[in-house]
Formats: sequence, structure tokens, C-alpha cells
Amino acid sequence: MNKQENDLNVFKQKTAGFVTLMTYYRCAMMEIETKLNVLNEEFSLAFERNPINSIQTRLKSLESIMGKLSRRSLPFTLSAIEENLNDIAGLRVICSFPEDVYMLSEALLKQDDVEFIEMKDYIKKPKENGYRSLHLIVAIPIFLAKEKRIMRVEIQLRTIAMDCWATLEHQLRYKKNNEFTEDMEKELIECAKLSAELDEKMDKLRKKINK
Repeated sequence: MNKQENDLNVFKQKTAGFVTLMTYYRCAMMEIETKLNVLNEEFSLAFERNPINSIQTRLKSLESIMGKLSRRSLPFTLSAIEENLNDIAGLRVICSFPEDVYMLSEALLKQDDVEFIEMKDYIKKPKENGYRSLHLIVAIPIFLAKEKRIMRVEIQLRTIAMDCWATLEHQLRYKKNNEFTEDMEKELIECAKLSAELDEKMDKLRKKINK
């Protein structure tokens, strides 16, 4: 076997392994999404409303994974991906109110098969640019035909107002061929404060109506 044939075989093996690993991550996302949908149904009976507005899932692209490994000076191997990257599989959970974010995260983390790894609360302590969201890293088992695997998943929980700001902020900040100035940065921070005020006012109105 010449070098070219050997390189091709190695590439095929790596590619097949990568596709399989991504399938495992996709299964882990499905497990978490099902758990969240079940909680949403349960809470809808208790509160006569659905705390979850929508759930979005995403799997990191090959380019994004390679870029992250490169920035950390890590090799492009399946073990390096599993052991060092926590956000390959991700869910974004859009809730109605800030209280729903914490209610759902608490209920999810109480489940026996959900292992808590890390939490970053950007709602209580927003980022400098105004970004607000609750980030969780959890590990969950997926049951295959002949084995059980533990996979890590990132979950971002935020309100409708938080998600609206984050989506528009990303579009504006990273618009091609456009200079992002300091004044624009200040405007976005001001908009983030307005979205936080909106959440607070809507939450107060909800509590008033419930009474």
C-alpha cells in the first residue's frame, strides 16, 4: 500500500468516526429536548401556561470544531473533542419569563440521569456587552443497541426579550464590510438594559394578573 492509499484510509476512518460521534451528540440533544418538553407539559398544567416558548438545537460544524481545537493547541482527534469541548451539542431554550429560566433549569438538574458539570449565570451577572442568558453544561446517558455512552450538552436558557437582543446584536455587530464603533457599542448596551427592564415589567405584570 502506497502512502496516498494509506492516507486515504486514515482519512476515511477519521471521517467515519467523526460522523458517528456527531450522531451520538445529536442523540444527546434529543434526550435533553424530550426532557424539557415533558417539563413544559407538566408546568403548563400547574400554571396554565407554557414556560417554554421554543427550543432550538444546533451541532457545531466541523470547521468550528477544528478552529476551537486549534486555538487551544489540541489535536484533531475524537478523544480531544469529547474530553475538551463541552459545547458540540447545544440547545437554546426560549422562555417567557426570567423565573421560568430558573424553574426549568432547577427541575432539569434534579433528574437522576442528568449530571451537572458547569453553570454560568449571565442573567444575574450580564456580560460587559449586555448579554444575558443562563448557560448549563450537563452530561446525559444515551442508550445504544450495545452500549451506553455519556455525552455532554450545553443548554442556554433565556427569555424572549434576551433572545431578541442577542439575535439582533449578533447581526449588527458582525455585519460584513461595516465598522462597529464605540458609540454603537454603547447603543447596544443601552438596548440590553431596556430588554432587562422589559423582562422585569412583564414579570411584575404576570404576578399582578396571577393575584
